[in-house]
Amino acid sequence: MNHSSARRAGFSFPGLPTGPMNGITDVAGVLVGHRTLTDGKQIQTGVTAIIPHPKNLFAEKTIASSFILNGFGKTTGLVQVEELGVIESPIMLTNTLSVPAVTEGTLSYLLAHNQEIGTTTSTVNVLTAECNDGYLNDIRQMIVKPEDAIFAIKAASEQPVEEGAVGAGTGMSCLGFKGGIGTSSRLVSSYTVGCLVLTNYGQKQDWIYSRHRRKINISDGNGTSMPTPDGSIIIALATDAPLDARQLKRLAKRAALGLGRTASFAANGSGDIVIAFSTANRVPHHPLAPLQTYTFLHDSDASMSILFAAAAESVEEAILNSLCSATTTTGFNGHTRLSIRDALKR
Repeated sequence: MNHSSARRAGFSFPGLPTGPMNGITDVAGVLVGHRTLTDGKQIQTGVTAIIPHPKNLFAEKTIASSFILNGFGKTTGLVQVEELGVIESPIMLTNTLSVPAVTEGTLSYLLAHNQEIGTTTSTVNVLTAECNDGYLNDIRQMIVKPEDAIFAIKAASEQPVEEGAVGAGTGMSCLGFKGGIGTSSRLVSSYTVGCLVLTNYGQKQDWIYSRHRRKINISDGNGTSMPTPDGSIIIALATDAPLDARQLKRLAKRAALGLGRTASFAANGSGDIVIAFSTANRVPHHPLAPLQTYTFLHDSDASMSILFAAAAESVEEAILNSLCSATTTTGFNGHTRLSIRDALKR
């Protein structure tokens, strides 16, 4: 089965082979869940949860890093990820004004499953990232509640990821069309690199910067000249390759190359944020010994450069999958974003 809406729409992606599902859940143990909130009119928003492994994330942390291409964003938790090199919560995605509610819900979930947090041990670092869906969603209503974050976490599975206008991607726009959630993966020898994106960046005219520009008629789109914010993109990279935090930052930087292939130049008001993690090693909250031993890929191994290529390729396809999976949506104040599939039919 071809798990790529972009390929079915005629886009081509020469290079490395994809995983069986062509998604981030091809990395064994990674789960994704959504909570979609829509009234078909003013409300078009939601929550998406990426869970690095199915065990207790606080007790068994995941080695991670991040890369900020352009920091016009309102994330929580990245400072500690950069300092300690681990993730100890699900990676949560939502709209800009719902970061506090989603963080609270995720915190409540983690507290319920870890009675020691804040009493006999340290507190917990919740990782939440966002994009502004205010063009299609009445963002000021702050309709997302803490329980919606918990719903997304509990809904997470290892099945093929639902893409397009779903979860945090429900009200997102990308390059003048309907954006949202997209995913893809690449195989590198015995390793897998998976990507999930929340796309909300760019204008129609930016397609001139994409290698896919010949397929797109920039006169199509939402049919309005109303200016919109520069937008943002959140990119999550997962791999089962045994990389440390320094190497994961190197991997995260290559996501920017895939983003550049899809018409982004990291505009002034665009929050372009990459979070990368490896499932190969887990860091215990309570180590049995003061010295811990881990195995990592050597930088000079031939697989390293191919992993970098896999990151760039999977990001590029995930972005186009978000566009090609999305459906035409009318939302806040009658604003409409045409799906790129509908535009290609014209």
